[in-house]
Amino acid sequence: MDVITNNSLRMMERSIEFLWVKQNALLDNISNVETPNYKTKLVTFEESFQQQLEAADYGKNKLTKQTMRDAIEGAGWNVVETEEITRRDDNGVNLTEQMTELVRNSYQMQYVYQSINSDLSVLRTAIGG
Repeated sequence: MDVITNNSLRMMERSIEFLWVKQNALLDNISNVETPNYKTKLVTFEESFQQQLEAADYGKNKLTKQTMRDAIEGAGWNVVETEEITRRDDNGVNLTEQMTELVRNSYQMQYVYQSINSDLSVLRTAIGG
């Protein structure tokens, strides 16, 4: 375990990785809104992370820093295609829904970047004195 990256910062890094994957899926969905037979892509991360936390906590009263780090590192995202059809050409993209989710995802990314910047600012201050 490195001494600079704490579990909180590593979780924010993993969140940014997930949000980038989600943003790419949303952009794929939007760009294929007129493609016949296109299935909407959906990206999930929270379920995997929760499963990793529960597995790390199984039989223990409290998570240690290392088991938390293992849970963070073990969690991954899943990209799945939905079976929901919204139009006659078998295209599953709801453009309004995808655009709304893209804006929401952008706000989440902005928040995580601000949190990372805040943590690193504290570290810079501690190092610089």
